[in-house]
Amino acid sequence: MKLSAILLAGLFAGAFTTGARAEIDVKIGILNDRSGVYADLSGEGSVIAARMAVEDFKATDKGIRVNIVSADHQNKPDVGSSIARQWYDQEGVDAIFDVPTSSVALAVSQVTREKNKIFIDSGAGAADLTGKQCSPNTIHWTYDTWALANGTGGAMVKQGGDTWFFITADYAFGHALERDTTALVEKSGGKVLGSVKHPFPGSDFSSFLLQAQASGAKVIGLANAGGDTINTIKQAAEFGITQGGQKLAGLLIFITDIHALGLQVAQGLVLTEAFYWDLNDATRAWSKRFAERSDGKMPSMVHAGVYASVLHYLKAIEATNSKDASVVMAKMKEMPTDDPLFGKGQVRIDGRVTHDMYLFEVKKPEESKGDWDYYKLLATIPAAEAFRPLNEGGCPLVK
Repeated sequence: MKLSAILLAGLFAGAFTTGARAEIDVKIGILNDRSGVYADLSGEGSVIAARMAVEDFKATDKGIRVNIVSADHQNKPDVGSSIARQWYDQEGVDAIFDVPTSSVALAVSQVTREKNKIFIDSGAGAADLTGKQCSPNTIHWTYDTWALANGTGGAMVKQGGDTWFFITADYAFGHALERDTTALVEKSGGKVLGSVKHPFPGSDFSSFLLQAQASGAKVIGLANAGGDTINTIKQAAEFGITQGGQKLAGLLIFITDIHALGLQVAQGLVLTEAFYWDLNDATRAWSKRFAERSDGKMPSMVHAGVYASVLHYLKAIEATNSKDASVVMAKMKEMPTDDPLFGKGQVRIDGRVTHDMYLFEVKKPEESKGDWDYYKLLATIPAAEAFRPLNEGGCPLVK
């Protein structure tokens, strides 16, 4: 009897051991601009957001040990792809997040596909990431050029802005944003009178602004971002361009840009964002915690995207008890996205994450109730309308 009891106990112990979850070590890389024109909207804030996601998920309690590393890609595709290769080949990084600057993001997407890892982009804008250059290893989380054109461009045309001139950053993102906005303007019956490309990053935009002014276009579309957009708007104010009746369309504006510009200069700008700290109780609560770790600075939509995407990635690892890229990617596309910052959504087969987008207008100084109180909501663009239809992007993964 004693021997039988011992054998039975051993069988039960074996069953429990076999069914136990294995401890999983996961290494996440936050790759972005930590010293240049996109450092404020991305940079260290994205690392903070990733750490918050790991903590809120209670990864350690679930047997998932997460190590976060970060690096500066300097807005250079060769630097970004080199870091990605080193991380994947030598340092055991399983997934890369953030990566503003579309030319860098497209390069990292290619390396990730070659190495069969995972890349979830929050910072770059080129819709090509889920279009002709889509990858089974890449997810595009926060925003893209099609959504920006649809939001801000569409709003400006409806307000009578039917002639446009573009000031465009001369790299993949700027080209894509001008292309997508041009398509929307022309589809709506408007006309593009011209465009000019500026070096990336730029500093002196005076000659470009004078060309835009001379065009007589009702709308000057700024197909740039970060420090370039800030400097363009500042110099436009110095030249008094909007006083002559022309309007500026900041096609990609971040709350960090508005903070740098100040409401006196930025008031009245219409813009499209995927997230705003003051949208609801959940976004306010999370943003307050973020600000406590970020010297009082509120998060950008890029920071919010890093948080939400890391959270979804960890949920997929927990659900599959695996960190294998193919297994985890399949689960991320199978599971609905659901987090306190973007709400419910989905990861489409082309890698595009769908969620609501928001059209805002920058408040006048007298309308603001305090620091970072910068936006008033004009419209919510439902997820089904916010992003390019699945069958129009040219992604080879879409059958």
